[in-house]
Amino acid sequence: MQASALVGLLAEPERLRVVAALALGAARFDEVVRVSGLPAPIVAKAVRRLEAAELVSIVDGVHELRAELFKQAAREAAPGPEDLGVVDPAEESVLRAFIRAGRLTHFPTAHGKLAIVLRHIVTRFEPGVRYPEREVNAVLAAVHPDYAALRRHLVDEGLLTREAGVYWRTGGWVDVLAE
Repeated sequence: MQASALVGLLAEPERLRVVAALALGAARFDEVVRVSGLPAPIVAKAVRRLEAAELVSIVDGVHELRAELFKQAAREAAPGPEDLGVVDPAEESVLRAFIRAGRLTHFPTAHGKLAIVLRHIVTRFEPGVRYPEREVNAVLAAVHPDYAALRRHLVDEGLLTREAGVYWRTGGWVDVLAE
């Protein structure tokens, strides 16, 4: 079952309550009615619709939710891995552990891993461009709420240089093929 079909099927609150009752262990019709708190005719209609969609099977009066279809729909709906622009599989593995949707989830404690993360983050700054501190803060705040610690790490690692409140990139890799 595709994720969009599952969402459409569960868009009706009564069907969602019936699915919840089944997920909570209600197996017989009277149990589904009791656990869902819905009138029997509404439960019967919802069960028929869920059975027609093959989300519920009924054998000898026992209702069973086909949970594997939820898992399948979740897998289909999940976004693919984020392209981090990294070629080295070891570096990509480190970045995937600490970066989600372009944001740093937390600072790595191991220096080697922190260095990989910082080299990735510094690519947000163009080589040869001078940035006032407030611009650096704005760029880094989009990566992590503690932009001051992040800025300090970048300077300490020699990836950014600072003088009189102005910063410029002095380290990290540069994509020479970029336009």
